[in-house]
Amino acid sequence: MSSMTKMWISFASMGFMFFSILIIYLSRYKFSSKLLKFFTALIAYFFMFIGGLTMIYIVFSGPTG
Repeated sequence: MSSMTKMWISFASMGFMFFSILIIYLSRYKFSSKLLKFFTALIAYFFMFIGGLTMIYIVFSGPTG
């Protein structure tokens, strides 16, 4: 995998993590419905999980040759 591809994948994973922070903020402080809070938090934790997995993959795949 080229270094540019790794760069774009890492940017996408950081974007997923940032997006999940925004959704968690909305879930905790802006929504009043328990059901809406649950589903938005579930989506946010899913994005955080995917972002973390892709970041771990990029870090442990090593430098490009």
